[in-house]
Amino acid sequence: MKKKASKGTLKKVLFYVGRYKVHLLFSVLLAAASVAVSLYIPVLAGRAIDTVVGKGEVDFAALMPYLYRIGALAAAAAAAQWIMNTLNNRITFRVVRDIRNAAVKKIQILPLSYIDSKPAGEIVSRIISDADQFADGLLMGFTQLFTGVVTILGTLGFMVSINYKIALVVVILTPLSLFVARFIAKKTYSMFKLQSQTRGEQTAFVEETVGGRKVVSAFSREGKSLEQFDEINDRYEKCSLKAIFFSSITNPSTRFINSIVYAGVGLTGALAAVGGSITVGGLSCFLSYANQYTKPFNEISGVIAELQNALACAERLFELVEQPPQIPDAENAAELSDVSGNVALENVDFSYSKDRELIKNLSLSVKSGNRVAIVGPTGCGKTTLVNLLMRFYDADAGEIKVDGINIEAVTRRSLRRSYGMVLQDTWLKEGTVRENIAMGRPEASDEEIIAAAKASHAHSFIKRLPQGYDTVISDEASGLSQGQKQLLCISRVMLCLPPMLILDEATSSIDTRTEIKIQQAFSKMMTGRTSFIVAHRLSTIKNADIILVMKDGKIIEQGSHTELMAHGGFYSELYNSRLDSGERR
Repeated sequence: MKKKASKGTLKKVLFYVGRYKVHLLFSVLLAAASVAVSLYIPVLAGRAIDTVVGKGEVDFAALMPYLYRIGALAAAAAAAQWIMNTLNNRITFRVVRDIRNAAVKKIQILPLSYIDSKPAGEIVSRIISDADQFADGLLMGFTQLFTGVVTILGTLGFMVSINYKIALVVVILTPLSLFVARFIAKKTYSMFKLQSQTRGEQTAFVEETVGGRKVVSAFSREGKSLEQFDEINDRYEKCSLKAIFFSSITNPSTRFINSIVYAGVGLTGALAAVGGSITVGGLSCFLSYANQYTKPFNEISGVIAELQNALACAERLFELVEQPPQIPDAENAAELSDVSGNVALENVDFSYSKDRELIKNLSLSVKSGNRVAIVGPTGCGKTTLVNLLMRFYDADAGEIKVDGINIEAVTRRSLRRSYGMVLQDTWLKEGTVRENIAMGRPEASDEEIIAAAKASHAHSFIKRLPQGYDTVISDEASGLSQGQKQLLCISRVMLCLPPMLILDEATSSIDTRTEIKIQQAFSKMMTGRTSFIVAHRLSTIKNADIILVMKDGKIIEQGSHTELMAHGGFYSELYNSRLDSGERR
């Protein structure tokens, strides 16, 4: 199974490499030219030796031309290798760029179920660390594999032409080197794959711990986090040492075999020289070829070990690239436009895990302009309902309609542009404050952006920033409080003013005074717009036109605040429990 996976990964790599056939062709031709020149130099060296082999028989007139030609050919070989290496670098890093681009593009269309099931650091490790490791192995393969193969074939041809009997010794002993290299390569692939997986786990843990540093410190979990990191680090050390050890013994093992080959050639050649079947210069030339013949086996064995690491990393990359994307929009999917805001759910079933039921047979009808508050205990399905409305997840059964149109029959882009969404969890991209507010409407004018910021009461603190609206911020290192981040997220929605709104604890991080002002702005914005409000604060719930009370994935009660309180059911208990806990607004 591992062998098939390795071969499949190699085919995929060759597919990407095949995009640069011209570069590849020139690289092979230059490798052949470089090797041909390098192999011709020993012939000239052998002839030069024969001009000085006898005592008092040094022929300087014949020697000097050989030296000049050797120097010129050496320079030509060096130039060819330099150009070849440049081409190989270009091929390698373009291939890695293409695979990285494919991976990042795939992330944009992956279903949220995949993203939610993987730590962010593990995905980052694949695109950054694994791609770098793959590049190193691929570059070594291009640089040494071509020249190594051509050198082996070329030297073998020259040796046969000089003395086929001695060459036969080399050919008989060569399979030993190949057998050793193949045996070790088989062992290293699984080890390098485990190394890549553990490295991804380590990256994910570091990313998670650094991102939640405040929480770790608040609960004094530094020691426990360090223990967990040490455990992962120890496993990474062990699997890395195994992989490196096995890959490291490849070269010495093949060198040992090749030394035996060289000794066999030297002994056989010496006997042949004594017998007069080969000259001293010819023997010197043959030994030079024997050395050049065995050297690529050492290099290729090292390349094979490195390629196992590269292929293991490439497999993880391709695993991401080949993940099935989210179900694409239907071929005849319509663009949702001129939305009134009538939303209906008809017998909807949904669960994140097939073995654990969440939402079952959910039906709901919301008229245009209604304000719908969704309440219920933790885990009852409030945020899940939002995910279904936005089609972040598709329902397992039933239909969700907007203005009578099944949302699976319209494009996701047009559906999501019809909603304005503010979540409890904020997110800012790296860029200016202006760019963050204008994310949904990049073409918006400065006047419109400022008006949206004023409506969300963010304008005052933005003006106090070092460069105002041109201040560069990011989600991790913005210098903004959680409440200020949330105000910027609210500004985005204020700027777009879509026909429908989803507010999931949109004011959870904002002080009471500012919240009152924003609620007033929200009330103005929600006028005439269908609004879904996931909220815990009583003031928000009481002002809703319809209150949906959810429990265990079902709507167990619905109606206005007055109606539900008069009913005296689950909502009444929930409301009174919050009054008892001290919430009066």
